Amino acid sequence: MKTLTRRGFATLAVAGFATTLFGIATAGAATPDEIKENGTLRVGVLVDYPPFGGTDSNQQPAGYDADVAKLFAKSLGVKLELVPVTGPNRIPYLLTNKIDVLIATFGITAKRAEQVLFSDPYSALTVYVLAPKSLSIKGPEDLKSVTIGVARASTQDTAITEIAPEGTPIKRFDDDATALQALISGQVQALGASNTILAQLTKDYPKMEIEPKIKLKAQANGMAFRKSDTALRDYANTFIAEIVKNGELSKINERWFGIPLDKLPPMPEL
Repeated sequence: MKTLTRRGFATLAVAGFATTLFGIATAGAATPDEIKENGTLRVGVLVDYPPFGGTDSNQQPAGYDADVAKLFAKSLGVKLELVPVTGPNRIPYLLTNKIDVLIATFGITAKRAEQVLFSDPYSALTVYVLAPKSLSIKGPEDLKSVTIGVARASTQDTAITEIAPEGTPIKRFDDDATALQALISGQVQALGASNTILAQLTKDYPKMEIEPKIKLKAQANGMAFRKSDTALRDYANTFIAEIVKNGELSKINERWFGIPLDKLPPMPEL
């Protein structure tokens, strides 16, 4: 009879119903030393949320998160296995040992922290006021004469409404895609949108020279680990600090978003 390892037993206790859905995987690595001994780091990444997580021409995972995962595996001196995950199955894949870590644009929240262990932030989903380089916007007071497009009732709609002077012409659209088209067609001069939209504009419409003017809000994203994997989380925190310091993380941000990395948001209070 096969004996359950420490990791396998923890999975049974924590995952519960998820093991029935996904099956009980072989024990994963709990520490950096065990990862090194196994020789492979299994990382869960999104493939439906570019440029954080998408696919390349060969339909292989590619994006900001995949590049961070490559550096993480390199720092450990092991091979990398990128495992596609979705929003709903991210946590079950982690808790049932199908992966060792999530690097999947995972916002750090108190509710999620009840199930997983978060690293320090390594990326941010940032909302800006975006506009052409030629348009002078240095602060909220400059918005009064600028027509701004936003998705109705979105985070950016709320944020812009809070800071814009009374009388600022804000045009509200049904979704981000419609607001984006309004900017491209010239119906609005500026746009309230996230860095994912900025990346799309930089890639597809470089002649517009769209750039961030005002930073509105940043959601901190962290790597996620099983609750017992404190050693691997601590290693990840050291790794993140190092790639911030040496500029490698900023290079990844420039590759996928077209701008240097902003200062990462602080670790939320959980």
